[in-house]
Amino acid sequence: MDFCLGEITRDHEDIDWFAWADDAGDLAEELLQHGFKPVPGSPPDLQLDFVKDGLESSITLLDRDAAGCVVVAGGPWAGAPWPEGMLDAGPGRVGGLECAIVSPQAQIEIKRMMPVWDPSRPRRIKDAEDIARLEAAPRARRKWSE
Repeated sequence: MDFCLGEITRDHEDIDWFAWADDAGDLAEELLQHGFKPVPGSPPDLQLDFVKDGLESSITLLDRDAAGCVVVAGGPWAGAPWPEGMLDAGPGRVGGLECAIVSPQAQIEIKRMMPVWDPSRPRRIKDAEDIARLEAAPRARRKWSE
């Protein structure tokens, strides 16, 4: 979200990332070499979880189905589609750092729907605040009007 909005919006207890499942092994190896420690819990074909300096990083793994649509790579929801256009936003930036971002529309849908898709994950105040920030962002409004 911060890369989409172009600023750090709050202190984060965790950071959510997405990566292609084919890159998971190399990514995990790099993180371990840079002092990240694995956190057990999620199915490893669904999500990789690491912690460093008290900050958790969760990397949800992506795949494509036969039609080329972005889907959940593994775990109990393997093959379930992610929001259409999720990866179409291009890069975002915070200061001098740039990275690919999840589209604002997809971020909003994911934050709204996660408690429905996974009832074990309750609605959180920070998600409602994030949705409000994303909806108010000029980049998000511009994308919706296209």
